[in-house]
Amino acid sequence: MKQQNIQTSIGTIAVYKKVVPGTVPVLFLHGVYFDHHLWNYFTSRITDRTVIAIDMPHHGNSKSIIQRNWNMTDCGQMLIEIIEDFGYDKVFAVGHSWGSMTILRAAVRNPHKFIAIGLCNMPLRKGSFKSRLQFGFQHWMLPFKSFYAKQVAKVMFSKENRRSKPEMTEYLEVSIARLSNQEVKKTDRAVITHVDDGVPYLEQLRVPAQALKGDSDYVGTPLNIKNTLVKGAHTSPLEQPEAVLKLINKLFLY
Repeated sequence: MKQQNIQTSIGTIAVYKKVVPGTVPVLFLHGVYFDHHLWNYFTSRITDRTVIAIDMPHHGNSKSIIQRNWNMTDCGQMLIEIIEDFGYDKVFAVGHSWGSMTILRAAVRNPHKFIAIGLCNMPLRKGSFKSRLQFGFQHWMLPFKSFYAKQVAKVMFSKENRRSKPEMTEYLEVSIARLSNQEVKKTDRAVITHVDDGVPYLEQLRVPAQALKGDSDYVGTPLNIKNTLVKGAHTSPLEQPEAVLKLINKLFLY
């Protein structure tokens, strides 16, 4: 996939594109601590349409972030700016966690831009004082990145998958090592500890949507849209790739 940098209101965002002329593209947005490589399995298997994978702010090669206190609303606007920069009238979009939160907000405010959306492992809860205390404590572990990553893995992956697929935890360790401590803190603030409530967006959504989450995932079950429950925790694109690919193919039927 060919890398291209796009200037947005948040900053310079790296996108990776494989073009099939004359097709409606599908955009992929990853979750916290990962980058566009999370979607390699899927972008390699979708051969009949254009695919675009995005490095979210501070992640991957999206390091030139000019907006200091960006939030989820800004992420949604960033996604629309990327779509418009490419000149697409409509797209499909698939997200994991933070990526799903971004797509949901963008689709509510700009429903005409989306044919259908896939929302994997999407958090819904509003940031709370308790979460700020929790992550404030966890951030003390950031100087010990490998240890920090292993603690994160306990949330991201089910116990069974951590045992049977140790390469997932190793991959997460590598991804987190690429982030500075400040980048982790800024992302956690915008996406977890200070995020707004996701439920009202679901209530306003007028775009066809499919959701998916693990049976031991910490996130709630989204209401008003079809949800598929799979084995695993919070990173279904790695834990259950075939189920996620099936969800993506359902989107193409709209």
